Amino acid sequence: MTGAIKPKHQRLVLLVLALVALIAAGLLAAWALRNQASYFYLPSEIVAEPPEQDRAVRLGGMVEAGSIVTAADGMTISFIVGDGEARVPVTFTGIVPALFVEGSGVVAEGSMGANGTFLASNLLAKHDENYMPRELEGMTTEEVRANVEGTLE
Repeated sequence: MTGAIKPKHQRLVLLVLALVALIAAGLLAAWALRNQASYFYLPSEIVAEPPEQDRAVRLGGMVEAGSIVTAADGMTISFIVGDGEARVPVTFTGIVPALFVEGSGVVAEGSMGANGTFLASNLLAKHDENYMPRELEGMTTEEVRANVEGTLE
């Protein structure tokens, strides 16, 4: 008898090795991304169970009317994000998106500070459902439809 493995057993060993490699790759990817995940919170969720400090999270809600205050440096703003149940103070330093206004939706990326203020590193302003590109403003519904259909041809 020779010590060679039968072809049937070779395929089985290769299949097992491929499965082990696939599982190892998945576990390695999950381990590498464990701190990169950015969780999304509503203000009521942050108030109920605040995330640990310096953990990257996203806070989404509505910018409360009358809450935007610009600091003396002109680059730092403070505002309140609410969801009808809770309110979270937010501070952001940087260039504010053009669509960022009171009463609009916002997603702030950042982390919770020691004093309960959300420290935003990035702001994503949401437009309302009535958004209209500049190119189509002032057109009637029929003109818009014709314009859109013309681009599809």
